[in-house]
Amino acid sequence: MHIFVYEWVTGGGMVEHSVTSVGSLLQEGTTMVRSVAGDFSRIPDTRVTVFRDVQLATLPVAGCDVIDIDSRGAHDEEFDRFVDSADATLLIAPEFDAVLTNLVSRAESRDARLISPGSEFVRIASDKQRTAERLAASGVPVPTAVVLEPDDPLPRDFPYPAVLKPIDGCGSQDIYVVATPFERPPPYAWPRRIEQYVPGLAASVAVLSGSAGLFPLAPCRQSLSNDGRLRYLGGSLPLASGLAKRACDLALLAVRALPTCTGFVGVDLVLGGNPEGGEDVVIEINPRITTSYVGLRAVVEQNLAEQMLRVARGAAAEVSFKNWAVEFDTLGTVSFTD
Repeated sequence: MHIFVYEWVTGGGMVEHSVTSVGSLLQEGTTMVRSVAGDFSRIPDTRVTVFRDVQLATLPVAGCDVIDIDSRGAHDEEFDRFVDSADATLLIAPEFDAVLTNLVSRAESRDARLISPGSEFVRIASDKQRTAERLAASGVPVPTAVVLEPDDPLPRDFPYPAVLKPIDGCGSQDIYVVATPFERPPPYAWPRRIEQYVPGLAASVAVLSGSAGLFPLAPCRQSLSNDGRLRYLGGSLPLASGLAKRACDLALLAVRALPTCTGFVGVDLVLGGNPEGGEDVVIEINPRITTSYVGLRAVVEQNLAEQMLRVARGAAAEVSFKNWAVEFDTLGTVSFTD
């Protein structure tokens, strides 16, 4: 079997720009592609191909065929070649500027055998406002929010504190916590969403999706910066059983509210103080593999990439978890705690 694992930041999406300009996205992209491609390469009789931007000559991806990308033309030509020929293609890219949507659409136009979400799902999940509207219409709780155009001031008749974020943001980019409507966050040239800050436990649930159903993995606690930017720093698991059940139940409701999809998706949520879950909300849905893969692969008894492939091809997941406490960060560092 031949699997093509494409990650946009490390794989040439920034080849004609400085790849370091995307900051934390480079760090998280490196972590994801090394982890998931490495796991696919451990499946017997499997060949894995990844792309590598020539600006990242030292990027190691053990056990994989590496294609160096030195120009936009080379990127597009090789992308088409490998989505045409691979038995399975996994796409990882940011949602901003429709990067992920366009890549998925391009792959679908060539009848790629995708094992990651398709364009119908990605198009909605990449837009935080459309996602929230879809969730709310299905009865899934989401924060109170409004959309602001670039020149709009912060609304005075809105519940503060609040979180200001790009509608199609990724990797905690350009997120600001605002305490009052009189603050002056940095200007932004595109529409933003301002949503009520919801106190509670920030968590995420990864869900494997395929024709056999939805299979939630162990929920992770999210570690976020406390500097008013809510930067994603990593996470830990497991959660207490009551919290874990609330998180999984809410994540499944959220994924079911969007079009049917294939592959790994991540649901970010906040678990409030009500032990019955009455204050829990969904923050957003990530239509791709997330950095939580790093922590999850450390506690899954099986090869997590192989399970993802299995579910994407229509079988049920067969996942069991080690009874370990794990912490992980965006560099891919995993530590085991009591």
